[in-house]
This record gives sequence, C-alpha cells and structure tokens, in this order.
Amino acid sequence: AAGTANTLAGGYGADWAKTAANQAAGEQIAGVDNSLSSLRADALQNWKQKMSDTTSVLDDLLGQQSLERSEYDGSVSNAQNWRDYLSGRVDTARQENSDNVWNVVKGVGNAVKTGYDAYQGYYQWDKEFELQKQQYADSLQRTQLSDQISAKISGCAAADASLRHTLAAFDDLDAIIDADPALAEYRYLLQNIRRDSKYLLSDKEEELFARMNISGASAWESLRDNLTSSVKVEYNGGVTNLSAIRNLAYDPDPAVRKSAYEAELACYDKIKDSVAFALNSIKLQVINECQVRGYASPLDKALYQSRMKRETLEALLGAMDEYMPKFWQYLRAKAKALGYENGLPWYELFAPMGKSDRKYTTQDAKDYLLNIFGGFDSQLHDMVERAFDEAWIDFYPRNGKVGGAFDCGVPSARQSRVLTNFDGAFGDIVTLAHELGHAFHDQQVFTHPLICQEYSMPVAETASTFNEVLTVTAAIQAAQDKDEKLALIESQLSDACQIICDIYSRFLFESSVFEARPQEFLDADRLCQLMLEAQKKAYGDGLDQTCLHPYMWLCKGHYYSGSLSFYNFPYAFGGLFARGLYAKYQQEGEKFVPLYKEMLHATSVNDVEDTAKIAGIDLTDKAFWRQGLQSLADEIDLFCDLVK
Repeated sequence: AAGTANTLAGGYGADWAKTAANQAAGEQIAGVDNSLSSLRADALQNWKQKMSDTTSVLDDLLGQQSLERSEYDGSVSNAQNWRDYLSGRVDTARQENSDNVWNVVKGVGNAVKTGYDAYQGYYQWDKEFELQKQQYADSLQRTQLSDQISAKISGCAAADASLRHTLAAFDDLDAIIDADPALAEYRYLLQNIRRDSKYLLSDKEEELFARMNISGASAWESLRDNLTSSVKVEYNGGVTNLSAIRNLAYDPDPAVRKSAYEAELACYDKIKDSVAFALNSIKLQVINECQVRGYASPLDKALYQSRMKRETLEALLGAMDEYMPKFWQYLRAKAKALGYENGLPWYELFAPMGKSDRKYTTQDAKDYLLNIFGGFDSQLHDMVERAFDEAWIDFYPRNGKVGGAFDCGVPSARQSRVLTNFDGAFGDIVTLAHELGHAFHDQQVFTHPLICQEYSMPVAETASTFNEVLTVTAAIQAAQDKDEKLALIESQLSDACQIICDIYSRFLFESSVFEARPQEFLDADRLCQLMLEAQKKAYGDGLDQTCLHPYMWLCKGHYYSGSLSFYNFPYAFGGLFARGLYAKYQQEGEKFVPLYKEMLHATSVNDVEDTAKIAGIDLTDKAFWRQGLQSLADEIDLFCDLVK
C-alpha cells in the first residue's frame, strides 16, 4: 500500500501516506467505545491486506510492456491525470486532517481498471495482428500452390497444341465422327478445336506463352485479389474489411450508408496505384495476345470465346440503350422518395425502401429457397437442400476473404462450392439463389463427358438469373401490404439496374481502357476519370453526377483476367434471357421445366444462338430483348405509383 500511495501521491512519500492513514484511523477509533477497538483493528488489517493485493495487481499491470505502445497513450494519460487529481485530494486531506484516505483506495481501484482496459486493448490488437500474420502466411501458401499447379499445366501446353493441330488437320473430321457413335457426344468439342486452330500458335509458342502467363496476367490478378481482400477499412473508430463495409450499402440507416461509402472510397487510396499497375499490365497483355493470335480486337476474342455472334450483342445493347431512360426514371423516383432533388447519390443505390428491416438467418434462407424451388422442380429443390446440409456454402464475410459471390463446380464429386458474404438481408437470399442457380447449371452439364462440360460466358448467367426471378417474383406475389411489396419490387429493380445500367457502364469503361491502353499508361486518376465518364453515360440523370463511384474499376474483379475480357455483357444477356424464359414458364407451366433443363444441358455443346433456338428464340432479333426490358419497365411504373 505504501508503494502504491507513493506512486499515486505524486512523490509525497510512503512514510507520509502511512502516517496519514494511521492518523485517520486513530481519530476514528478514538471516538468509539473500547469494546469495538478489536473490530476496528481487524477492519484496518483487512484494508491493509486488500491494499497489498491491489498493489500487486496494479504493479503487474503497470509492468506490462504493452502500456508503452503509442496506441494506448490515451489510457496511460488517463491514469496519469487521475494520479494528479488524487495527489491534490490527498493534499487537501492532510490540510483538513480528514479521513478521506478511503477515497485513495477507490482511486487505486479505478487506476487498476484503467490499466486493465489498456492491457485488454493491447491483447485484442495482438490477437488481430497474429490473425493477420496467419492470413498472410495462408495467402502466400495458396499463391505458391497456385504457381506450382500453373507450372504443371503450362508444361502441357505444347502437347495440347500439338493435339489440336493434329485434329484440325483432318479434312474429313465430320465423316470420321459420323462413322463412330462413340464420338457423337464429342462432336461440338472436336468441331471447335478445328475452328479454333486459326488462332493457335506453334507448340513451343503456346508453351512459352503459358509459362510466361504465370508471372504475367495471372500474377497481377493474384496481387489485386490479395490487396482487396486484406486492405484495412477504417470505419467508426475501428477497422473492418472491404466485404463488410460494402455490405453496409444495404443498411436501413442513411447515415450508415453514406459513411460506409466514404470509408470504402478512402480505403482504395491505399492500394489504387498497385492495382492500377495490375490492370494496365493485364490489359496490355490481352491486346498483345490478340494481335499475335489474329483476333481483330479483345471484344472480338470475347465474343468468339462466348460462342456468340456480334449481331446478338448489338441487338442486346441496342435494346438496352432504348430503355435506359426508363431506368433513369426509376432512379429519379427513388431519389425523390428518399429526399434528393438532383438524382440519386451512389451510396443510395441499394437503399432499402418500404418494410425492409427484417433480418434472415441462413436457416431462414434455406427454408425460403426450398419452398420456392420445390414448387418449380424437385431436382433443383434437392440440390439446394444438399448445398446447405453438406456445407457447400461459405456464407459470411471475414478478414482475408474476397468480396462478392461466386460458384465453382466440382465435376469429380458432382457438387459445387459457393462463396457469399451473407449479412442477413433479403438481397443475400437472392444472391444465394443466384449462385445456387449456377450450381444447378453445373448439375445439368455434369452428365456430359468431363471435357465437354464448359459453357460460355453469356449462358453462364442464365440459370442463376432465372433463380433470381423465381425467388423475387414469388416474394412479390406473397406480399401482404404496400410497404412489403414496395420493398420487394425496389429490391428487384435495384438488381435489374445493376445488370442494365451498371453493366453497360462496365462495358463502356472496359472498351475505353482497351482503346486507350496501347497509347498510354492509365494511372489510377485516369482510370477513375474513365470510370466516371462511363457511369455518367450509363446512368444519365438518374444519379447525382457529383456523387458516383470512381473506383469501381478497382472494386470489381471481373476486369483482372488475362484470358477472359468483357465479363460484363453476359450479366445483361443472362438477366434478360432469363426473363424471356420465365415468361415462357408462365405460359407453359410444368411443360416448360424439361425444356429448360434440356437448354441448360445443351449450353456446353452448342453456340449461344443454337441453344436459344431450343426454346424458339432468335437472339439476333432486338424484339426478343425488348420483351424482357418491357417487363422491367412495367415494374418501374408500379414502383413509381407506390412511391407517389
């Protein structure tokens, strides 16, 4: 106690503190009957023992090296200020000959608590630091493993090219296939190998390119993924990750949405230059590869890889362009309903409206999806149930985890693996439906031979978006009141706005990058400029053009592939194609389901246009795309009526 009192009294000394304590105790004891003296002495002895124990605790805590760390200067400063305050109180007690020494005991307890809080803060920091080190080690291990796998795959490039050259040399390939029934299911693959040969390099060149890609586009893509998954986002006095902060765009509190948006933009400044180098390097590699292989442009390569005609893309984009003003009308109506006069700020794009405060658990999501999909197809229902029960899904955001959502088929197991960043909103259930649609698509092509299971980009979004339409439409039909219906319609329109307006902005941005990259290096500021120009054109006067998102080029991982460019228009294709298919389902009922699964099964062994013909659809006709867009326009009119 003497040592502690000496510390807290600011140098008055242990002897004085002991004397002051004894005097105060003596004055109290003098006024009490002698028969109580032994009890008082016991109380004093207990107090001394508690003081001794408290001193030991305080000494241990104050001895922690953690208290010397700069981030806890505030805690230490509080303890020092409290010491100075107690020094003044003790001085007053001495002058007034009072017995306020008991307040000193309370001061010791508060000082101990301050020190303990500081220790706990350091302990938490230390744990987070250890977690970050482990995440870095895991990331490094994954990168090393990926490099090893890529090296082995690249070693097969020459042999693969040799085989393709050999097959392409057969002039009578079709006759050979016709003569052998065992080759029938490989017809599309073999015909494409022959067709692809005009873009094929020599065996050695293919091997060299594959090996160089490991330290080229593939490495740049890994860098971007690592930076965005590990960047620290400072928010509300703490630190979070990019996935978590972007999820706050759906928060019901407008102040949270705005502050999260500002925190997100601020965090990109830490990594923008490195990611800009990654994007520039990847896009220049794509441009150079197209020139070497003989593609007219990166877009022509993307269309060729998509097994899709340019006429189809032009019909799609042409119809979208016609309906853009309708989506701007929706954005302006939403802005006005939320109290904005100059268009919708970017951070309000996903602002919930109506009755949207309900939070869902993953069990709620499972029950909801099983109920809806069970009414459509038993195979889809059973697969979704397996996905939940057999842990196919990685649900929640965490440090080191990439944002967004995706599905990965596992043909050898006839299963899929799904990544989401589930936060409990209804939109997260829709996201699950979307990714499980991909998984259902996987199930349909698993019946093909392994090397015939790959389908092209545009049709890749068909089953996923069809699941979305099923899910949201059922919810709207079941809505009991205006607020609930408004919430659901708005949720669907905000998603539709993404696949129409935002996808169009991404297409415009990527086109401008490919156009500018041969002449200049596009630094982060230039990329932000191109992104803003694309957003202004795609969103028109629907958004507040002073509050956009200049870093969407950094946020979206779709731009960072050396082998897959323009991964944007397939979302618009899938969304509108799925709406056309849903219209047929409404017309034909249960008879449509086998046709739908036949189409999905055919996606890996047919060009896009031939796949659509199974359902009697001409994709090069702008009228088809207008049907899907008109169904959304009708919902926009309903939304505008609801928010009046």
